[in-house]
Amino acid sequence: MNASRRRILTALAIAPAVALTACGFALRQTQDFPFKTLYGNFSESSPLGVELRRNLLGSGRIDLVNDPKKMPDTDAILDILSEVRQQVVVGMNASGQVREMQLRLRVSFRLRTPQGEEWIESVELYQQRDLSFTETAALSKEIEMGMMYRDMQTDIVQQIMRRLSLVKPRKIMPAAPAKP
Repeated sequence: MNASRRRILTALAIAPAVALTACGFALRQTQDFPFKTLYGNFSESSPLGVELRRNLLGSGRIDLVNDPKKMPDTDAILDILSEVRQQVVVGMNASGQVREMQLRLRVSFRLRTPQGEEWIESVELYQQRDLSFTETAALSKEIEMGMMYRDMQTDIVQQIMRRLSLVKPRKIMPAAPAKP
């Protein structure tokens, strides 16, 4: 192989890496949060609460507090105000059988300090997916529905995590000392 051909092949091999770094591409990293302790005011038995708790603890940068007595000592309070799952029929055949459904997941949350200052005002996140339906495959459609809800839930938890990491509080109040 001659030298000019080798240079051309080398340049073609390096070009994608250079293009990715020039466009600002970077791998996703763990998020930094402007608070160290967080009181999670959400149900630990709901699937959303379980996944949210797992993501918050998995970041390794937040101490998650569940005890209501310790809430005043935390830097921030995450309130999950509502979580609504809906199934809406959007299509039927001539005999009245369901052919198309829409799955919806709405989650409303806010972030505030124990002193009452709102860092994130009440926000509603919304996801929806379309699902074709047939009675002959009802069991498999039920499984598919569960997978779609989990996918929507994961998207919403990731959105919440990103929003929590982007909070810019005016100033973080030091946690009050524990009362004897």
